Amino acid sequence: MKKILIVDDEPNIVMTLEYTFKKNNFEVFIARDGQEALDIVKTVYPDIIILDIMMPMVDGYATIEQIKSNDKLSNTKIIFLSAKNKESDIEKGISLGADAYLTKPFSIKKVIEKVTELLK
Repeated sequence: MKKILIVDDEPNIVMTLEYTFKKNNFEVFIARDGQEALDIVKTVYPDIIILDIMMPMVDGYATIEQIKSNDKLSNTKIIFLSAKNKESDIEKGISLGADAYLTKPFSIKKVIEKVTELLK
């Protein structure tokens, strides 16, 4: 079973994604901020992470930098899912190592397609 970590401080988004991925046979882990995500990836090595940028404590940019510096997570795919939709935001996300960048509001169908594509 593939493992997915959803990192977002917006409860409605977390619930929607959690429900969808459980229905699609994923083992789902939830973090409400970057620090919680960094604690989780110390023991769980997710196949893919859906990561918000604007969060309390540790933001998505700092979170991806920490994840990318961990060799055990080198094969983990990361999708930024953010309301930050300027070209410069997207470029920054990709330059930090994200495999994809989707903007909010999002289509759940697009998120599933992107996750499926990255995990092939």
